[in-house]
Amino acid sequence: MCGIMGYSGHRRASEVLVEGLKRLEYRGYDSAGVAMVENGRLAMVKRQGELDVLQGALPRLEGRTGIGHTRWATCGRPSDRNAHPFLSCDGKLAIVHNGIIENHSTLRKRLEAEGHHFTSETDTEVVVHLLEGHFRGDLRQAMADTLKEIKGTYAIAAVLEGSEEIVAARKENPLVIGLGVQENFLASDVTALLSYTNKVLYVMDGETVSLTPNGVAIFDSEGAQVKREPSLVSWSAEDAQKGGFEHFMLKEIFEGPNAIHNTLLGALDLIENGEVLPRTDFQSVKLVACGSSYHAAMVGKYAMEEFAGVPTTLELASEYRYSPGARETPLVILITQSGETADTLAAAREARRRGCHTLAVTNVVGSTITREVDEVLYTRAGPEIGVAATKTFLTQLVAMYLVAIRIGYGNGTLSHASMRSALSSLRQSSNMVQSVLNRTHSIEEASRMLDRAGHCFFIGRNINYPTMLEGALKLKEISYIHAEGFAAGELKHGPLALLDATTPVIAVAIKGDHTYEKMLANISEVAARDSPVLGIGVEGDTDLGRLCERMIAIQPVEPVFSPLPVTVALQALAYYVARRRGCSIDKPKNLAKSVTVE
Repeated sequence: MCGIMGYSGHRRASEVLVEGLKRLEYRGYDSAGVAMVENGRLAMVKRQGELDVLQGALPRLEGRTGIGHTRWATCGRPSDRNAHPFLSCDGKLAIVHNGIIENHSTLRKRLEAEGHHFTSETDTEVVVHLLEGHFRGDLRQAMADTLKEIKGTYAIAAVLEGSEEIVAARKENPLVIGLGVQENFLASDVTALLSYTNKVLYVMDGETVSLTPNGVAIFDSEGAQVKREPSLVSWSAEDAQKGGFEHFMLKEIFEGPNAIHNTLLGALDLIENGEVLPRTDFQSVKLVACGSSYHAAMVGKYAMEEFAGVPTTLELASEYRYSPGARETPLVILITQSGETADTLAAAREARRRGCHTLAVTNVVGSTITREVDEVLYTRAGPEIGVAATKTFLTQLVAMYLVAIRIGYGNGTLSHASMRSALSSLRQSSNMVQSVLNRTHSIEEASRMLDRAGHCFFIGRNINYPTMLEGALKLKEISYIHAEGFAAGELKHGPLALLDATTPVIAVAIKGDHTYEKMLANISEVAARDSPVLGIGVEGDTDLGRLCERMIAIQPVEPVFSPLPVTVALQALAYYVARRRGCSIDKPKNLAKSVTVE
């Protein structure tokens, strides 16, 4: 996830761009750059590092039109040369981009054969070379022709030397226009605009924009001009940074579908083509992680054995390097959101010392873990500001499914048709999650069952046992209610002694799962001890509904993929409980986003 800023008007563009990029730095902070029309020519400055580095390198520029970018690396390591903007070979065009160009490799080979010289490792650079090739004096037409050749997602902005025009386009990445007097703005988020205007136009998928100081024109995918009334934004600058959400955590919960989409977009080809884990003849797999990532690893164990038929074990990263280690050398998969978790880094080094092949699953390009392992799979959730993992956890689950499917297909457990079917189901997961988010009002109502609770139990079976462990963790992280997760069959081995009318139990039972009837029996045991039960199950499940005081319904789902929608329901549940309790949701006490000490 990257941030785009554009300006054309009467102010010094460099000041407007830097100010806007500061508001967008949450979207990426490994490099930043600007390109401006200066004395009729393009002037460009870009630097690796946070925005302060760029700001310190900027000379005084007087240009009134320009574009800027703050980057979160997805293709090409953070560096000056991989930073945006990018110039055409003739230096007359500059572009910035947010998204992923899926067919960049094919396009790059063709463009290089045509004589284009590339200066970076990024997918983005193909766009400016295509734009240059199509340019015949009309920048908007050149953009329209370029988009016909691109596969992927994008928000793109382009400027031309000697011109006041900015041309932009959007597909599945945010873009908003700010309207002023003899000046207009372009940004990835309204937060970048509120210092200058509260009058905005939202650009929709498939549209292109022509922006000058004197006006803005929007065109649909057929080239017809679109008429749209501007919206007035009433948020404060701080609110806008959260996209209008009360907390970053809620915003990031609602970003789950897009995060899943980006993870799949960035990894599907790698998985199907065998670029990740070209070798799949592993006799066993060991999953190593901490905290929420460990719960993702637990889901991964079930997925690995379901899709790949490979014996899979789990180990906490903080314990792995102190274990004696067997003589076997399993595939070791290390899961860390930040890529900087100290215990997981130590485990990666120990795994390689033992001669194991290592794969890291991480959200941060260029993080330390990527230099400690043999292979990396990026989750591409984008920056997550709230301390409690939400969308990053979802994308870790997606990564676990992808790896399991890859190994299963590679070792012959899955046929090609079965592999394609599993990936097709996984592609629908963002829609499954969105359906949960569309009914959060019912989750908020159901969450009132926990308002007076001092203790809560979360129970599930099979692949949703770790899902409920994560649900319990979320609740205690941000609401400070003591919560414990259990495999439902273990209740009778001790925890039943703690149940009474003051101890709510959150239980998941997915119709179609082979443990469904057993879960109903476990829930009956709970109800018999007078504990109020909040059930999570498939809509229309009257058998589950009869056993529960309240029920959160999800759409019908293949049981193996049910942790995705169930997780989002549990995240929302924890959020609404914590909000009513007045807790510090985004920055829970005693916790940090990235644990870099052992």
